[in-house]
Amino acid sequence: MTAPFDRAHTDDLMGYLAASPSPYHAVANAAERLEKSGFRRVSETAAWDGAPGGRYVQRGGALIAWFVPESATPATGFRIIGAHTDSPNLRVKPVPDTGRAGWKQIAVEIYGGTLLNTWLDRDLGVSGRLALRNGEAALVNADRPLLRVPQLAVHLDRGVNEGLKLDRQQHMTPIWGIGTPREGELVEFLAAEAGVASGDVLGFDLMAHSVEPPAYLGRDRELMAGPRMDNLLSVHAATAALTTAAAAGDLGHIPVLAAFDHEENGSTSDTGAHGPLLGRVLERSVAARGGDYEDRARALAGSFCLSSDTGHAVHPNYAERHDPTHRPMAGGGPILKTNVNQRYATDGTGRAVFAAACERAGVPWQTFVSNNAVPCGTTIGPITAARHGIATVDIGVAILSMHSARELCAATDPFHLANAMTAFLLP
Repeated sequence: MTAPFDRAHTDDLMGYLAASPSPYHAVANAAERLEKSGFRRVSETAAWDGAPGGRYVQRGGALIAWFVPESATPATGFRIIGAHTDSPNLRVKPVPDTGRAGWKQIAVEIYGGTLLNTWLDRDLGVSGRLALRNGEAALVNADRPLLRVPQLAVHLDRGVNEGLKLDRQQHMTPIWGIGTPREGELVEFLAAEAGVASGDVLGFDLMAHSVEPPAYLGRDRELMAGPRMDNLLSVHAATAALTTAAAAGDLGHIPVLAAFDHEENGSTSDTGAHGPLLGRVLERSVAARGGDYEDRARALAGSFCLSSDTGHAVHPNYAERHDPTHRPMAGGGPILKTNVNQRYATDGTGRAVFAAACERAGVPWQTFVSNNAVPCGTTIGPITAARHGIATVDIGVAILSMHSARELCAATDPFHLANAMTAFLLP
């Protein structure tokens, strides 16, 4: 029996997406939810204790959270849900203030595999973090129309509807005013927005975001449109699943949320899945409970990971791009991603674990395989499996317009994903 749809979960997801325009905001908002559920932040430079309870580590745009049950031993295995906090977008360059022909502009760099045309003629805000002189960071979110990447009028490009070609350097620089650009103008503005002195800002990590809020779509509001669903949809669901599992008490394993940054450009950073962050947290968790190398090896061998990222629903206008026998549909529940060349980490054993979790949750599920003629994407799943030796399965929600400034999914599917994750973490 399929679990009835609770629209409150999707309502909450839309609020989370709107409040999380950057990875740093996504992590801060997830951490706030964890704190309300009794988790506490621990410092990576402090000694850790092995007492039962929920803890999390926050580093930049990444967050690792875990709950230690009363019955946990040093060799207790982990049940991990992995996701990522970053999305393809326009990132502000180190020297941002530029312009020409009487326009003030902001220099940007293309981050990840974004669909460039979706950023044209769209009202954009600016968000991210400011690095301060005292070593701290201040979050900033100017969530109102500030920037715009104007498209060339059809009168000046008569062939545009036969094929739009955008030069990343020449054509993607947004405007934000009229006049002559002045060095330091953007930082001064954002420092005031964040309530800090501009002279104290010595660095920044800033990006543009669409200010159009998430919304239900369709006659019956059965669709949801919004930004950064790839992959904050998974981060939101995993946070809900972890807090639910923690409230259940004795689990027989240690549930973990691993939300990484930089998946969209290869995961190679100190906050990415290729880095040591997750491994060190798991090792220190074992050691804090009095474990040694043998206990750590046993714990990892007895662990399992769900790598959750959005996947492709069948596009009605391009159905030939999909595999003819594997056709994930919006509203069909979470997808199990498979690829024999290990672009996804799923194997038959992992399929069984995921299927069993969906059965317990009363959640429908479906399978995704790429068309053989279309290159397959990848996720943090194979990285996690290879780096830590942890059995991993790749899952997610089927969406349209992946890597657009605004993506689309069935309103029911985020709820089904969260239920499947919760069943995976519960005994």
